[in-house]
Amino acid sequence: MLAASPELTINKLPKSLHPLSVAPMMDRTDRHCRYFLRQISRRTLLYTEMVTSMAILNGDRQKLLGFDRSEHPLALQIGGDKPQDLAKCAQIAAEFGYDEVNLNVGCPSSRVQSGNFGACLMLQPEHVAECIAAMIVATKLPVTIKHRIGVDEVDNYEALARFVSIVSQTGCQRFSVHARKAWLQGLSPKENREIPPLRYDLVHQLKQDFPQLLIEINGGFTSLEQVQTQLEVVDAVMIGRAAYDNPYLLADVDREIYGESTPIPSRDQIATAMLPYIDDWITSGGRLNSITRHMLQLFHGQPGSRIWRRIITEQSVLLGAGTEVIERALSRSTQE
Repeated sequence: MLAASPELTINKLPKSLHPLSVAPMMDRTDRHCRYFLRQISRRTLLYTEMVTSMAILNGDRQKLLGFDRSEHPLALQIGGDKPQDLAKCAQIAAEFGYDEVNLNVGCPSSRVQSGNFGACLMLQPEHVAECIAAMIVATKLPVTIKHRIGVDEVDNYEALARFVSIVSQTGCQRFSVHARKAWLQGLSPKENREIPPLRYDLVHQLKQDFPQLLIEINGGFTSLEQVQTQLEVVDAVMIGRAAYDNPYLLADVDREIYGESTPIPSRDQIATAMLPYIDDWITSGGRLNSITRHMLQLFHGQPGSRIWRRIITEQSVLLGAGTEVIERALSRSTQE
C-alpha cells in the first residue's frame, strides 16, 4: 500500500525515459555486476558505484570508469563537493560515453562526510546548486542528483522542498530520492539503509509540488508489483539491494515496465550468456571470483540454489578456475 495522503494526485507527465533503475551500490555495482544484470534486463538504467571526483581526476580512469558497451544505458555516480572538479569529471564522463552523470548527496558514511560530500551536503543546498550548475555547463549529458529526504534533525518536508527547489533552479531535472533520512552520527551506512523509517509520502508530495521535475523514489522495493504501484504516482523507481540479492527480479522488467515483447531469459540462459565474457576476463589475467561473486543469487529461491552457490563460492577462488565452474554448477544444480 502507498504511504500517501488521500489528496495525492496521479502523475500526468509522459513516462520517464528510465522508469526503473538499479541503485549505485558500493562494492556491488562494478562493471562485472552491471554486465551480469544487463543479461537479465536490456532497458533498466544501471549506475556505477560512487566514484569520488579526486579518484577520477588523479587515478587510473580506465580501471575506474571503463565499461562494456552492452552496459548502456549507464550512469556514472560521482562524489565530491568542488564545483570545478565535478565539472571536469562530468566532461570525462561524456568522453567515456556514459549516458548520465549523477551527484551523490545521499551517502552517510564517515569517510564521505570527512570529504564534505554525500548526505551532509543536503545541509548546504546552495552549494549543491553550485556543483550541479558547474556540471551542467560542462557537459551535454543529463546531470542528475541522488539524495535523502533529510539529515539528522533537519527532516521536515519544508527543508526537503527547499533543497529540491534550490537545486532545480540550475536546470537539474531528475531527482532520485531515497525515502529515508540519514543520521550522520551513530548509525553505520548499513543501519542508515534500514533503521530510519521510510517516508514515501514525502517523495510523493515532492512530485505533487514539483510536477515539472522527474522524481524517482528509492528505498525498500522488492517486487515489480511495488514498482508498478509507485509509477502511478512518481516518474521512476530505483531498486537497490533487492536487485542484487535476487537479480532475476529484473527478468520481467523489459516486458512489464517497458512494454517490450522480447522473451524472458531463463536463469540457465543468463548464466550461459556470461561464459564468453568470463573467458575474455580470465584471458586478460582476471580472476573468476571477481565476476561470479555477483552471480551467487541468480537462482535465489529455486531448487538447486544452495549447490549453485556452494560450487561457485568454493571453486571460483581456485587458481586457474574458468567457465567450467559455471558449467559444473549449472549441471549439478539442475540435478538437485
